[in-house]
Amino acid sequence: MSRSGDTEIEFNEDFFESVLRSAPVEALVDGVAERVLSKAVATAPVDTEEYRDGLHIEHHEARYRRVTRVVGSDEKTMIVESKTGNLARALKGAKG
Repeated sequence: MSRSGDTEIEFNEDFFESVLRSAPVEALVDGVAERVLSKAVATAPVDTEEYRDGLHIEHHEARYRRVTRVVGSDEKTMIVESKTGNLARALKGAKG
């Protein structure tokens, strides 16, 4: 029986990078982002419509994968989010 600290694991980083950058994984992540965006737009508080209309998806390259984010471009996005939590609720509601 091995004791704590006796086991070494070496990950093949190239393998994980190829999997995380594969088209099926990116499509899966984009699908979740689309559901989050759809729910966020549907439940967005509407005053001037700028917050709702500013919600969109962005892609960013990270070290081992492409990151997909649902963000808002309206200057009041942070204020609206701090008061309503619309994007956080949309993310929780998109699970499934």
